[in-house]
Amino acid sequence: GFCAGQIKLPTNTMNKKRDQWAPLLLRLIIGYGFMTHGFAKLSRGTAGFEKLLVQIGVPFPHITCQVVPFVELLGGLAILTGAFVNIFAIPLIITMLAAMFTVQIKYGFSSVNTMGLTSNGPLFGPPGYEINLLYIAGLISLILSGGGVFSADSLIYRKKKTKT
Repeated sequence: GFCAGQIKLPTNTMNKKRDQWAPLLLRLIIGYGFMTHGFAKLSRGTAGFEKLLVQIGVPFPHITCQVVPFVELLGGLAILTGAFVNIFAIPLIITMLAAMFTVQIKYGFSSVNTMGLTSNGPLFGPPGYEINLLYIAGLISLILSGGGVFSADSLIYRKKKTKT
């Protein structure tokens, strides 16, 4: 039979050009995800978000409700375009950790909590912290790998490299 341990890959499987495509895929989904969440908070008005922050006991809810949507929107745009990924990833990780420990942690790991079934389909409860961890892992991966192809960071690096 077939055993996964029998596969022998050459030690030089790391293809620099191919490896630069993975960060692009992460950037597109992570950046877009943060931008949509930030835009949703701003487009609905921050008052509802502030009420949520007060209810869960977040310090300085009036300031936080104003700052977080812009961190998500602008940080998401930076990640999407691959601009200063290492810098913008940090506040985005902090927002994910804050949301995880103040909201999602009590609902467990799973992002899909099925509560029951109705005639219209499944009924879902609040999401757990799984998605937070996926965003954090993706952001850390981008910090480690860089922005990859078609990123503002790679364009800046190439321009600096050609000048030296």
